[in-house]
Order: sequence, then C-alpha cells, then structure tokens
Amino acid sequence: MPTQHPQRAAIITGAARGLGRAIAEALAAQGVALLLVDILADRLEETCAELKQTGAPATAFATDISAKANCTAAVEAAIATYGRLDILINAAGLMRFNHATNVPEDEFWRIMQVNAAAPFWLCQAAIPHLLQTQGNIVNVLSQSALMGASYIVPYSMSKAALLQLTKSLAMEYADKPIRINAVAPGAMMTEISTGTRPPADADFAKIKRYSGIRPPAQAAEVASVVAFIASPAASAVHGAVWTADCGVTAG
Repeated sequence: MPTQHPQRAAIITGAARGLGRAIAEALAAQGVALLLVDILADRLEETCAELKQTGAPATAFATDISAKANCTAAVEAAIATYGRLDILINAAGLMRFNHATNVPEDEFWRIMQVNAAAPFWLCQAAIPHLLQTQGNIVNVLSQSALMGASYIVPYSMSKAALLQLTKSLAMEYADKPIRINAVAPGAMMTEISTGTRPPADADFAKIKRYSGIRPPAQAAEVASVVAFIASPAASAVHGAVWTADCGVTAG
C-alpha cells in the first residue's frame, strides 16, 4: 500500500553506507521521502532503521543493480511506496585497484555494470516519472572521470561513461522540465577508499599525482553538495558537473 504522498521522494543507490548513506541523511533533513537501494541488505536495513528513528520516511530496497530488471523494479517500488518520484541519485560505486594488464574479465564487467550500466537503466526507468514531477537526476562521478588515474583504469572508464551519460541526457532533455547533473568527488573517508589497496608493487609517485594537497573530504561534505543540486534551490543548474575534490582537478 502506498504511504501518504510526500512533497518529494527520492531513490538513492549505494545507500547502505558511505556517501550514499550521507546523501540519504542530507535529503532526509530536507524532508524528502527515501527509497534506499543497495546490495548490502543487512547494512541497508540498519541505515533505514536509523533514518526512521529521526522521523524520516524511508524504505529499504535490497537488490543488485547490475541487472536491468532490478533497476526497473527499484523505480516501480518508489512509485508504489510514495506515489511519485522527484529525485534519482546514482551514488552506488564499485572500485578495485589493479594493474591494467591484470584486471580479470569478471571484475571489469562488474565495475562497468554497477558504475555505468545501472545508472543508465535507472535513468531510463525514472525519467518518465521525473518529467511528471519536474524532478532531477544527480549522478555521482569521481575526479577520475576528469583526469587519468593509475591502477583503477576500469573504474575511471566507468565514471567517464557516467559523465557522458549526464551530459548527453542533459542535452536530450534540454527542452523538458527535468534537470540532470553530476557531482565529481575526490578522495573521501569512506569504506570504498579504506577497504581497497593499490597493488603491492604500485608506484606511489603516480598515485600521489591524484591524491591532492588537502585532506580527504568527509562524506557529509560531499553529500551536502549533492543535496543542494537535487533541491529546488538549484533550479538553474542543468547539465553541470560540480567537482567536490578539494581542488585536485583545479590544475
């Protein structure tokens, strides 16, 4: 049964932890009803329960977004639950360190499916509903969509594809009541960064080139940028890529 229809409703992928969770918290503070999507079912339920304790309307939808059918089902679940969809946040991401010559085929395709294909399928399913609500999409990229990055070649490729998805959709829907934008974070203090390590024989001089001078951002700092772009206050922002990388791509 649908809940009472909120003023705004959002889908957030990768919502169980890290940046996705921080985005959920930021949108909840704006009064947005949330459909939280992640493959980590237990962590997702914990996040959902904690948000509900704050009074936020939140629903967990555990699924593997690498399959198109699951992306479509997530959008259908949001409509069934809240009766509308105003915001799609594609925040789920998968990163693995490896030498380019050592990347296994299954790892390559998994990264592409989660980081590039899934956002496309979610956008495809969500856009008809977002047009009705004059809603918007925010895709979470990475600084590596804008610059070369050693030892994460498939990840960088996938985020560059997501960049072009953002800009191409923005052009296709330039004359329609929908906004499509992206945020490109740099290093953050999240599990995706602390849970992966470069190859043991990596040249750290190459990694230092895209590590930046300032400390890594907190997830909440980047989430506040995403939440602003997704809000009515950013009504003039369309087809944009906002960097939140502590200056790494500035020069």
